[in-house]
Amino acid sequence: MLLLFVSAAWGSAFPLMKDLIARMPVADLLAERYGVAALVLLALRPRCLRGLTEDTWRAGLVLGLLFGVGQTAQAVALHDLPSSVSGFAVGSYVVITPVLGLALLGTRVSGRVWAAAALALFAMAVFALSRGTGGAVSLSALAVTLLSAVLYAVHTLVLGASAGARRDAYAVTVIQLGTIAVMTGLLAVPDGLTLPETPVDWAVLGHLSIVACALGFLARSYGQVHVPPVPAAVILSTQPLWVTALAVVVHGEPLTAGVFLGGGLTALAVLLVVLPREAFRPGRWGRGPAPSR
Repeated sequence: MLLLFVSAAWGSAFPLMKDLIARMPVADLLAERYGVAALVLLALRPRCLRGLTEDTWRAGLVLGLLFGVGQTAQAVALHDLPSSVSGFAVGSYVVITPVLGLALLGTRVSGRVWAAAALALFAMAVFALSRGTGGAVSLSALAVTLLSAVLYAVHTLVLGASAGARRDAYAVTVIQLGTIAVMTGLLAVPDGLTLPETPVDWAVLGHLSIVACALGFLARSYGQVHVPPVPAAVILSTQPLWVTALAVVVHGEPLTAGVFLGGGLTALAVLLVVLPREAFRPGRWGRGPAPSR
């Protein structure tokens, strides 16, 4: 449930961020977004960074750098990519994650989880095609976005394998967010920091900071304590479903056959990774055991 919340929060942030970066520099928006998120969590637990081990600090810094570089690259490339194409390219990390896990860590992935990853990727393709590309596709921007997907996959694997992240999830979340804020802030400082100009833009920044970043990253850190990296990536890949639901509810977009197909495939992918193995054994849903004589 925590990871589904993360997917919904990040899915809602995607179109809002694309709209806001048309009026604000990318580095400025990211620095303010992650800086506010880190300060909010730090204000709630001011002593969360005291007495941490070197392993915990290292995990938070590495995770922050991985996600920060990926987020910056994705945001910059978003200027030259339609939202649907960018979302699909980033979502390919659902397949990249098990491949890297197998290649780098020797992580064994069951056939059921591989099938779920493939279904999730196909569902994202359906959503992208049903919404249209909305413009020409820049190959360089697409390559940068795919690099972001690789970084997100590595981030997922590191988060799942780090003992420090499992032991001090709250502190690691704060360190991650602070690292991203400092990194993007260094990029924003030379040209000065641009703030939102309207109440609506401030409200969007508040949603991006508190809901998508502070609560989203915190929920993910605690969620991945209990869910392995590859199934976590499958659950997080439901973002296009939430983006589409938001478009239908808020903007009145029609419910097409592609939306229903993509939504059904997404739900099936999630069920494959969250239901217990016994649920897929032959006869599980058939007749009960024969009565004893």
